[in-house]
Amino acid sequence: MMESGKIRLKTLFPIKKKIKIVVRIVLGAILAVVSLCFVVLLIMSPGKIKQFTDENGRKLDNSLAEKCFVEINDVKMGMIIKSKDSSNPVLLFVHGGPGMPEFFLTEDYPTGLEEYFTVVWWDQRGAGLSYDSQIDQTTLTVDQYIEDTIAVTNYLRDRFEQDKIYLMAHSWGTYFGIQTVQKAPQLYNAYIAVGQVTNQDESEKLAYQYMLDYYEKTGDKKALKTLKKYDEASDGYKKIRDAFMHRAGTGTTHTMKSVVSGIFFASLENREYTLTEKINLWRGMLLLNQNDQLKMVEDLRNKVTTLDVPTYFFSGKYDYTVNYKMSEEYLMQLEAPVKGFYLFENAAHSPIFEEPDKVAQIIENDVFSNSNTLADMK
Repeated sequence: MMESGKIRLKTLFPIKKKIKIVVRIVLGAILAVVSLCFVVLLIMSPGKIKQFTDENGRKLDNSLAEKCFVEINDVKMGMIIKSKDSSNPVLLFVHGGPGMPEFFLTEDYPTGLEEYFTVVWWDQRGAGLSYDSQIDQTTLTVDQYIEDTIAVTNYLRDRFEQDKIYLMAHSWGTYFGIQTVQKAPQLYNAYIAVGQVTNQDESEKLAYQYMLDYYEKTGDKKALKTLKKYDEASDGYKKIRDAFMHRAGTGTTHTMKSVVSGIFFASLENREYTLTEKINLWRGMLLLNQNDQLKMVEDLRNKVTTLDVPTYFFSGKYDYTVNYKMSEEYLMQLEAPVKGFYLFENAAHSPIFEEPDKVAQIIENDVFSNSNTLADMK
């Protein structure tokens, strides 16, 4: 019996040794892959802003392309400014989220806005280039964001010596963007809303029902079963919402079927951010996206009923992230000196990225002339 036990022990020792070797090889391979990915990301992240150049590679006269940091209401905030002619009207872009800067998307979805404007892609307090791990979180409120927008506007007015500028807001940005214009209309030539928020709780109910209908029609029983586990106000639904909306073609763009490939990887691939800035983009998203102080709780249809500037709403036909029909109905009741609702037939939540040629046409024909000749609803 003793001899038999010794043989078994001798047999076990080589097996344990082989397992240790295999584990070390696997861990080494994982470490090598991670290190390689880090090196590749570092190479892809020079953080240098692309300049506008002619066919000979020379920088265009009067063009502007820069990343700058400015102290706004006691917080250092970052912005990327692009223009083929810096004497053009200034357009301040107020991004969505909360906490989701959108400049990186212009790599795959060029807007062409820099042909007409000096475009300022401002990263809001706590987001992207404006991320700060030490930020006073009590300042992360809708009222503060309104004050920040006004302060950024005044900085741009002074810098570019323009009495008024244009404000374009997208998604979450429209929630406080429209309130900013209501509070300080004298600062703006016009307000352009892309996916204008109205009552987001009501919009979410419509989106949830749309997805139930969509996945039933497509015969995706697994998706339907998963959706039916939750209601639109539950935390469980919020965790799967974006993925299911993108699969249904009602998310960021009509053709973007995955948040991971369409947004996360896109942010990592953009070469105009440093690696630290890319990491901070997502740190800011985590900080702000579920912040209770930034929830869109008010019904803007009751809060903002009049704007004293020309007002334009851009909505995608497939937009259920912010329900486009609700946006249209809101504009119908909103009082403004000029107003126009524009429906983009091939777009979901981001018409400026999905149908830039039509946007350019509207800018040239309607926005710059304070008219609404191309509008679907006036």
